[in-house]
Amino acid sequence: MQSITTTRFAPSPTGSLHMGSARTALFNYLLAKKEGGTFLLRIEDTDQKRLVEGAEEEVYEALRWLGISWTGTPVRQSERLSIYQKYAEQLIAEGNAYHCFCSEERLAKMREEQQASGEITKYDGLCRNLSEKETVERLNRGETSVIRLKVPKTGKISFDDMIRGEIEFDLVEVEDQILMKSDSFPTYQLASVIDDHEQKITHVLRGEEWISSTPKNLLLYRFFSWGPPKFGHLPNIVGRDKKKLSKREGDVAVMDFRQKGYLPEAVVNFLVFLGWNPGGEEEFFTLESLAKIFDIKKAHKSPAVFDLDKLNFFNARYIRHKNIDELLELAESFSKINFDEYEKDYLKKVILTVKDRMVTLGDFDALAKCFFSTPRLEKEMIKFGKSVWEDTEKGLKKSFEKLESIPEKSWVNQGMLNDALANSVAESGLKNGDIFWPVRYALSGEEKSPSPAELLWVIGREESLKRIKKAQDKITPDNK
Repeated sequence: MQSITTTRFAPSPTGSLHMGSARTALFNYLLAKKEGGTFLLRIEDTDQKRLVEGAEEEVYEALRWLGISWTGTPVRQSERLSIYQKYAEQLIAEGNAYHCFCSEERLAKMREEQQASGEITKYDGLCRNLSEKETVERLNRGETSVIRLKVPKTGKISFDDMIRGEIEFDLVEVEDQILMKSDSFPTYQLASVIDDHEQKITHVLRGEEWISSTPKNLLLYRFFSWGPPKFGHLPNIVGRDKKKLSKREGDVAVMDFRQKGYLPEAVVNFLVFLGWNPGGEEEFFTLESLAKIFDIKKAHKSPAVFDLDKLNFFNARYIRHKNIDELLELAESFSKINFDEYEKDYLKKVILTVKDRMVTLGDFDALAKCFFSTPRLEKEMIKFGKSVWEDTEKGLKKSFEKLESIPEKSWVNQGMLNDALANSVAESGLKNGDIFWPVRYALSGEEKSPSPAELLWVIGREESLKRIKKAQDKITPDNK
């Protein structure tokens, strides 16, 4: 009977959830869902010195925000120490592991000498063949030790990587990996293998930096007489400079992007294309649609470029296609404007006007400020380019008269409002820049803003006329 596809994501709570780690979680989630399987979450917290308070909770929050759910209660490795100890002792008893008493000082000197002579840097096996008697005596004396894997000195070990195909290692180049540290906590190599076996993990997708760990993992499976899962190693994520993306280089944590106003669906869509492509022209997918089409065989081997412009493209698109009521609610959560002071219909007009210009939810206040406060006008900005002040004054006067003639009840049609300005141009013999520019600037106070008709429509008749009159007054005294 074929086993149910079961994958896992196993982060270490040593900091914020990195976008690269989020991609690993996403790929494992999609692989399980595509096969109708199970996705599990495991917290690998055995490196006690590097734990960061609150990091575990942030992992949960970030995954939930992305829409990635898991089955059951997350396993926490720090609560399973006795299990790892039992298996480590089994390995020793069967001659597949040993106690190592080498000091940090000796190991450091050994590595220096190996590097100087051009050798492969790895443990030299000094304690590998200690007798059981000597080992027990040293332990009884209270000497500090770690437990190392006893890697065979000859032979090869290989596996069929789900992404990269056949990968083979010469065991002579594989180090006797530490399995249990001196503090009685296991290393990743031992704990992950035991947990994957006990959780019945069938597929492991992880970053390519773990390829060198795979032969050690496979040896442990062999020594325990367990069937290993299928392994797949995802390409690194690099910046546009082709260097590996790092937390030290800026905002690469999932929650950083949430706080800046990115939508989870956009982030998911962006992440899945970092090292994978379904083929075809379609670029926009929901998490649900991805779960139906995901094929790990279409994953790439080459590094994936973290292109912020691409993420911005996705996010802007998802904002444009959001339901207005939902988008209004999301914008409010990022805004410093008190939405309770305004009618909902007015707020809807505002969001309709600015949403196509938004890249993130955080853009709302800057784009919409002219709708919530009277702009401060710079006199020199009222005149368009090489226009003359006389024409600017004439244009503002003509447009004011034309717009004033439109009754309140008709102030609901952007087309009519735009026609009023166009007719002002035709009737006055002025250029578009003598009317459209000063009106737009009078309304918005910005060099870049929505069109005059959009501004007029949202701001309304009374306030629009007031702002145009204010611009007239600002230039008239000095330019009659």
